[in-house]
Amino acid sequence: MTGRLKDKVILITGGAGGIGSATARLAAREGARVVITDLSAARGEQAAAEIGHGTLFLEQDVRDEARWQDVVDAVLRHHGRLDGLVNNAGIGVRGSIVETSLEDWRFVHAVNTEGVFLGCKHGILAMRETGGGSIVNLSSVAGLIGAPDLTAYCSSKGAVRLLTKSVAVWCAEQKNGIRVNSVHPSFLMTPMVQMMIDTAPDPAMAHKMLSRAAPMGRLGEPEDAAAMIVFLLSDEAGFMTGGEYVVDGGLTAR
Repeated sequence: MTGRLKDKVILITGGAGGIGSATARLAAREGARVVITDLSAARGEQAAAEIGHGTLFLEQDVRDEARWQDVVDAVLRHHGRLDGLVNNAGIGVRGSIVETSLEDWRFVHAVNTEGVFLGCKHGILAMRETGGGSIVNLSSVAGLIGAPDLTAYCSSKGAVRLLTKSVAVWCAEQKNGIRVNSVHPSFLMTPMVQMMIDTAPDPAMAHKMLSRAAPMGRLGEPEDAAAMIVFLLSDEAGFMTGGEYVVDGGLTAR
């Protein structure tokens, strides 16, 4: 443990698996007091126990503003402050523009975009009372480049990218000490990507194609994104705000 996040209180949504739990594990090893939230109480409690280091789990649907207030209040009661927020919870629905239903479109945006908006809003209200902090919003390379069969997902992640910049500029102008950045992973071996592979007509071919998408020739791991997120949460990134940071094995460099 190097202590880069020593005694910082970090809240991570969607923390029961994938990038969320990888970030929680690394943050805890770096000395943070970690709180994870997830829609599934069973998975969340199990993840908190596995992460250890006193990790606290709170059940949460990120679409629910009242629950956001409850979660932030619980963090403040338990730890007395909030230093970092990782808006990681997200979903994906496959479909082109003509295949995507309005219901699916609204569902994806409610979780991926509105959930991040609510997190930023309530996170800022808590952080500014204790001198600032760092917010990291999970976007995607699909928020930078288009994918023909991920219409709603691309739109929602593109919205996260610009929402992040807007909030970052506002916080900087308010001089409230809060930094806001977005992270843009490509295909990492998360449950969401595994589901994409498993539901493909030819899963083995799908895995091979996703692995070849990046010039580095492999799928990434959740820990690859977690390393970037923890850096952005740390004081080492003290002059970084409004940025977009890709973790994609070179995919967007072509």
